[in-house]
Amino acid sequence: MARGPDGQGGGAGFSLADQLFNRASLSDLAADFAVLPGFDAGRFVDDTVPRLDGLGVHARLEVMADGLAAQLPSAFPEMANSLEAALPPPLDPALRDDDFGRFIHAVHGVLAARHGLDHPERALDLIHAATQRFSMEYAIRPFLDRWPEEVLARMALWADDPNYHVRRLVSEGTRPRLPWGAGITLDPLRALPLLDRLHADPTRFVTRSVANHLNDLSRLHPEALLDRLDRWRAAGAQAPAEFDWMARHALRTAVKRGEPGALGFLGYRADLPVRAELGLASDRLRVGEELSFTVTLEAESAGAALVDYRLRFHRPRGSAEKVFKLGAGDLTPGVPLHLGKRHRLKGNATTFTLHPGPHAVIVQVNGRDVAEAGFELLPA
Repeated sequence: MARGPDGQGGGAGFSLADQLFNRASLSDLAADFAVLPGFDAGRFVDDTVPRLDGLGVHARLEVMADGLAAQLPSAFPEMANSLEAALPPPLDPALRDDDFGRFIHAVHGVLAARHGLDHPERALDLIHAATQRFSMEYAIRPFLDRWPEEVLARMALWADDPNYHVRRLVSEGTRPRLPWGAGITLDPLRALPLLDRLHADPTRFVTRSVANHLNDLSRLHPEALLDRLDRWRAAGAQAPAEFDWMARHALRTAVKRGEPGALGFLGYRADLPVRAELGLASDRLRVGEELSFTVTLEAESAGAALVDYRLRFHRPRGSAEKVFKLGAGDLTPGVPLHLGKRHRLKGNATTFTLHPGPHAVIVQVNGRDVAEAGFELLPA
């Protein structure tokens, strides 16, 4: 799993920042700005590239913004005019998903937030244009903090924008817990009327953002999340399959926590009576080897079963747990459900470090623990 924008995720020796921002990509950005009279593209590249070494993604964007600002008008309205003139063509509006654009164009948002807070109307115009090249969810958040009413009024218009990148910004920019983004002071419930207008959007890029937004909300206002999903399901504005996908995605964290309301919404009974047998292929493993186990489930009454497993990791001071998907199926009395898994215990994972010692695998059905087995993890 990759780390956030300032990390080195992707494996040993890989640098996301180096992949995104280097002499070649900054030369492309300089070529965009070369349309401006007097802009020295070579000077920008030569001055900026040496300052990138060792920095993460966000820090590199700040350095790039410094380099551009040195050659742009200092007054923000004129700077915004130059930034808009240097934008590349918009992303293809006919696509429906996974068209993120190039990260180099996030620098327009950095400059908007850095220099435009005293000019919200002009800055929001710039953000509207820039987000059609690369998403501006990080740039919009300082404006939400300083000018919440003005930004929400503009977002009410953007929710009907013909460009799906603009519509997505309405949801993504107001997320209560945007990954790697600054927190905002906006009451999380204030964005819900905007999501009412976006949840049935025809593009998956937008509805995925709505689902992620709701998943953030599940930690803060779980009742409001379920209430909204109930309303949207009753309204029937979405194709049933798409709504089901969005609801599962929105409730994924609540389901991992075993919250009965979330499980019930998806059709899983938290009190489904289940007997479980858990078997490990070995109870002594080394870092880098595979944990192999099987699970047999039997139920006294019929019902849908969502089966996850948690790994309890040993830590020098206590323990930590992580939830993984195992499977799903319908349980019928007298008909066992057999599941199995091979989980590699990676010694070089980018998100956590394995420590030798006592570990455990716990199986949960519909959010309820039904079986547990321990194993000893040895050094590689």
